[in-house]
Amino acid sequence: MVNPLSAASAPEKGTSLWRDGWVRLRKNHLALFGLAVMVFFCVIALLTPWIAPYGYEQQNLQLGASPPSAAHWLGTDIFGRDMLTRIMYGSRVSLLVGFVATAVALVIGVLWGTVAGYAGGRVDAVMMRLVDILYALPFMIFIVLLMVVFGRNILLLFLAIGAVEWLTMARIVRGQVQNLRHQEFIEAAFSMGLSRWIIIRRHLIPNTLGPVIVYTTLTIPNVMLLEAFLSFLGLGIQPPQSSWGLLISHGVESMEEYPWLLIFPGLALSITLFALNFLGDGLRDALDPKASKD
Repeated sequence: MVNPLSAASAPEKGTSLWRDGWVRLRKNHLALFGLAVMVFFCVIALLTPWIAPYGYEQQNLQLGASPPSAAHWLGTDIFGRDMLTRIMYGSRVSLLVGFVATAVALVIGVLWGTVAGYAGGRVDAVMMRLVDILYALPFMIFIVLLMVVFGRNILLLFLAIGAVEWLTMARIVRGQVQNLRHQEFIEAAFSMGLSRWIIIRRHLIPNTLGPVIVYTTLTIPNVMLLEAFLSFLGLGIQPPQSSWGLLISHGVESMEEYPWLLIFPGLALSITLFALNFLGDGLRDALDPKASKD
């Protein structure tokens, strides 16, 4: 038999921002839809070499471009290559560019913004003026110069996009750290003799992860659109590699005769961007500290 006095005096089970955020996120159907779509596309991209209906470069010159049919669900391109297969392989490059370039921006931006916001004073002024200078540089000229100096390769594309997208991330993190550095738990950690690097690594960065995660989900679609734009201009992924942006670029050239060459890769990119935006909006609402007080 349970003692009612002991049951009443039992401590209430604690919760956390992340647990509350997950509870609120599960109530957002659009965010869950976005998460499911992204998981689906990531699984398809990982399993493409094993589940693709045709070989990546398998072509039939006699067939040429043909509309969707039972043999080729999304039709074929002008070289007789199956569009479904090319879109599946293109998803590997587009998603990889989105995630890797965003990871580069995430690492640089979080470290830069945290150091600038915590150091303050002259260090903060110098670091953020450098960010302002980089903001003023035309991105396309920066990409063209990199391509001319180092040549075209996919790794350079990752680094070039990530080296630009970190600027906004740094500003967001800096603002969060400036609000946190005068909090009692930071001052207590400093009074205990902890080094600045330990305070940054153990206390400041973990407490900025909420806004960082939200902005990350919104950065991935921007990066994917940027890669598609560069590929459309001929500065991104080059054949024989393919991405959704490159497929769209090729589809535009023959959209009047073969509209499916533009519609299907454009649809795949659009669905992914919508899913990421839905997920980002849901995470923003779920991880909002003010919402946890309601």
